[in-house]
Amino acid sequence: MLGVCQVFITSKDRIGVEEMEQQNNLGLDASVPAVKQKSRFMKDILRDKYLYVLLLPGLLYLIIFKYLPMYGVVIAFKEYNIIMGIMESPWVGFQQFERLFRTPDFTQIFMNTLIISGLKLAVGFPAPIILALLLNELKNMPFKRITQSIVYLPHFISWVIFAGIIMAFLNPVDGLFNYIIKAFGGEPIGFLTSKEHFRSILVISDVYKEIGWGTIIYLAAMTGVSPDLYEAARMDGAGKLKQMWHVTLPSIRPVVLIMLILSLGNVLEAGFLQIYLLYNPLVYDVADVIDTYVYRRGIQEANYSLATAAGLFKSVIALILIVTANKIVKKFGQEGLW
Repeated sequence: MLGVCQVFITSKDRIGVEEMEQQNNLGLDASVPAVKQKSRFMKDILRDKYLYVLLLPGLLYLIIFKYLPMYGVVIAFKEYNIIMGIMESPWVGFQQFERLFRTPDFTQIFMNTLIISGLKLAVGFPAPIILALLLNELKNMPFKRITQSIVYLPHFISWVIFAGIIMAFLNPVDGLFNYIIKAFGGEPIGFLTSKEHFRSILVISDVYKEIGWGTIIYLAAMTGVSPDLYEAARMDGAGKLKQMWHVTLPSIRPVVLIMLILSLGNVLEAGFLQIYLLYNPLVYDVADVIDTYVYRRGIQEANYSLATAAGLFKSVIALILIVTANKIVKKFGQEGLW
């Protein structure tokens, strides 16, 4: 009789049961009045007060440096005067955006941003995945740890120092690469002043600097792959490459998709500090991006409203890309960011 009753539980009853289970998981009870639930909530806060104290610095950082500065976005819709201030400066609507889009160099700057970011995404996104797959197969643990440390190290070097190292290596007079070229009878090349080589240098140096940091995430994800899956694959005659393709990669697919969505959100970043430290007027045609343009027009020329409009335009594009990518991922049955 009990089994028959369970079969004929209505969908409404199921929903009620699920809601009660969720409330119980959260420490709440539907039968307890709201006042008692609030009291219980305050007791939980007092019980875990030290954990909330640890959370406080992160929350303050987000509020002070991420949310409060968003008030300055209104400058993009005003003719900002530093003496009059934000509130007293006159509203001009979308005139700053019209000026931005009508700038003769804007089309070239926007294309440079897309090309450089696209190249970095196409090369830099799969690179840490491939490196993580290779490191995951190493059985010599001392060698694996040393390799990981060497690969991670560049991430912790600032771009100021890293750019100095790059310029020292690529110096056309006494740089290491040109020394090797001259040793084989070639002519020295001005890598950092060459439009043909500059974008490649940006992509290669960025991948080299950040590949180790991305590898950490994927190696952590690979530790959660069940050894039974590898054992079953070996019993079916799968070699190392097939195990990577049919076992490891499908198992870390959710992490890969989340990292891809986050990367698409930064597709218009292009790497301001890297480009600013390495570029020069000779390569502006291929290296000038939105961020460097904003810096020159907004900071150096004190045109704050136009620079804010450019930054807001970039942020809106990034938001559209993240939302679109998240919807596409969820449409194919995978977990997204929300």
